[in-house]
Amino acid sequence: MDFNLKIALAGEGGQGVQAAAEIITEASYRAGFQALYIPNFGVEQRGGVSVAFVQISREPVSAPKFTTGDIVVALSTRAVERVRQYVGEKTLLVYEGGLEDDVRRVYGEKQRRLAVPALFIAQEEMHPRVFNVIILGVLVGITGFLKVEDVQQALERQLGHKFAQDPNLRELNYRALARGYDIGRQKQGVSSKRTNV
Repeated sequence: MDFNLKIALAGEGGQGVQAAAEIITEASYRAGFQALYIPNFGVEQRGGVSVAFVQISREPVSAPKFTTGDIVVALSTRAVERVRQYVGEKTLLVYEGGLEDDVRRVYGEKQRRLAVPALFIAQEEMHPRVFNVIILGVLVGITGFLKVEDVQQALERQLGHKFAQDPNLRELNYRALARGYDIGRQKQGVSSKRTNV
């Protein structure tokens, strides 16, 4: 079966974009896929928009960067504009729900999209620090090619030292992953022009 998935994630420094990209890349690799990830920072680096490129395939991947993504994620106002060049006609644009006005201004109404209230969920139900793990869960749920257990193992490898210091963090991250996954599963195969959760 032919499988090649290109994902670009973008947000402000501190939103955990690179960590989310690393985790999904590692989970994919451990699950038997070919997977590459590369970070890309604006000239400002600190305080600038951070972009991560992930490419996952059953065949060897020559380079993680691409011109058009299958899924493009925007988590801040500046990121909405920054990723525009990677959004094509068939791209699914996933974005933080509070950015609706920015998305409409930049993309109009034609773009396939999925608004995720990740910040609200993190602040109201969990903790702001798991904002990126909710988004990670959404990606896993939408794409449907990974098991949650694969991603949990990657989370352990990435954050295990923090979990050891504070076991509550493990439960918090697992809960955030599951919450995002449920949202993604509900919207798996999104084909409408606009989808809100």
